[in-house]
Amino acid sequence: MKKVKVEEVKSNLTNRRSFLRISGLAIAGTGLVIAGCSNDDDGGMMTDPPVDNQLPGVRNGVFDLGGGDAGILTYAYALEQLEADFYTRVVNGNNFGSVFSSEEQSVLTDLYRHEVVHREFFRAALAGALNDPDRVLPDLDFDYGGLDFGNRLQVLNTAKTLEDTGVAAYNGAGRYITTPDYLVIAGKIVSVEARHASAIRSLLNPGSADFAGDDVIDANGLDLAQMPSEILAAVGSLGVVQTPFTAQFLP
Repeated sequence: MKKVKVEEVKSNLTNRRSFLRISGLAIAGTGLVIAGCSNDDDGGMMTDPPVDNQLPGVRNGVFDLGGGDAGILTYAYALEQLEADFYTRVVNGNNFGSVFSSEEQSVLTDLYRHEVVHREFFRAALAGALNDPDRVLPDLDFDYGGLDFGNRLQVLNTAKTLEDTGVAAYNGAGRYITTPDYLVIAGKIVSVEARHASAIRSLLNPGSADFAGDDVIDANGLDLAQMPSEILAAVGSLGVVQTPFTAQFLP
C-alpha cells in the first residue's frame, strides 16, 4: 500500500464558522490535504508492488474491507459514509427548519459538514494510498426503514447511537493502526466524533451530565472502545446498510 502524506492547512477564510459551539465551547477546524508519496525523502512515487495480500477488494463476489492499515481506514470510511448519509438526509429534510430549534439546526448542520469532510477525506486518502479504484470501498446504500426524519426525538436518538458508535469504533481501532500519520489523523477525528456525541446528548437532555454518561464512559473516565467486529455487528443489527461487504481480516 502506498503511503499518504497528510498535511494540515489552515483555512484562508476570514470569517469561518465555528467548528462547533455547545455551551460556549468553540473548536476551530482545519482542512486536510492529501498527496501520495513514498518512503523516499525526495518525494518520488512508490513503484514497488504491494506485498500485502489483505488489501481491500472484492473476494468471492463481495467487497472485503481488508486488513492492516488499509483495512482499518476502509472500515472507518464505511462508518463515515453512514454518518454523512444520515446527516445529509437530516438537514435536507422538508421539515428540518420547523422540527428543530435554531440551535439544533446549527449543531446538526455543523455535524453534517464535518461528516461529509470525514467521508471525503477517507475516500481521497484510500484512493491515493491504494492507487487502484477497485480496492476502494464503493458508495454504500442505506435504508433507514421507519425512521421519521421529521420526528425530532427519533432523529436525535439515532444521531446519538451513530455518534456513540463512531467514538467507540475509532477508540477500538486505534491500537491496530501501525502507520503513525494515520494514527494521528484517527486521533483527531475521534476527538471530533466525541464532541459530536456530547453535543447530541446535550440537545437531548440540556444541562445534564449525559454528555459523559456511564453508558459511554468506563470506570477510568475513558470513552468506551470496541473492536471492529463488535462495531460491525452492532451496525449490521440496525439494518440500515444495504450494500453487503465482509471484514474477514479485521479483529
